[in-house]
Amino acid sequence: MKVTNQDFIKNLGSKILLITALFLIGFSGQAQDKKAKELLDQVAAKVKSYDNITIDFKYSLNNSKENINQDSKGNVIMKGNQYVLNFMGVTKIFDGKKTYTIVPEDEEVTVSTVNEKDDNAITPSKMLTFFNTGYKYNMDILQNVKGRKIQYIKLVSTNPKDQRKEVLLGIDVQTKHIYNLIEVGKKGTKTTLTVNSFKTNQPLSKNQFTFAGSKYPNYYINKLD
Repeated sequence: MKVTNQDFIKNLGSKILLITALFLIGFSGQAQDKKAKELLDQVAAKVKSYDNITIDFKYSLNNSKENINQDSKGNVIMKGNQYVLNFMGVTKIFDGKKTYTIVPEDEEVTVSTVNEKDDNAITPSKMLTFFNTGYKYNMDILQNVKGRKIQYIKLVSTNPKDQRKEVLLGIDVQTKHIYNLIEVGKKGTKTTLTVNSFKTNQPLSKNQFTFAGSKYPNYYINKLD
């Protein structure tokens, strides 16, 4: 089983947007754990007060059966529905309408328009709807991580076709910030996204989420639509 950079980036993108969704929404209370709902709502309320969020993270993928152990670091800047993700030498910009994937190694920029009506499209707003109706969740273990109390919430998809056995969301009890996100696959793959640095309301350029083609004069621009 070979895991490519593109696999990493695709999988990570969905996790970043899942975290974005968790930051921005309130949660449905139907058939859910009341304490878990209260904690998730506190996280959402806390982060809604921020104009923007900057995260440095570590991403790990492990599968003992396939002898896979891969780690990498990256960062993401998020504001509303927009984000800039830097990971494994690739930059991904979403300006709210189009996604620009910049790959210096190939000197290529891939441009695609996000159609929210497309069931396969992953956007923050799409993740909001999916998460709110696609999971059951309840309180899990409370761990002490380097002096920080991390409360885990277990999420299980209601979709039988979902390849994830469960998702564990770690929340810092004191700050009400996301500490990590762990996905456990039904085939033994475990991916972990850990927040190393969490900054808010940073000064951003007015063009922070705008793709500037002039910076890539020799790049091949691959427009998918």
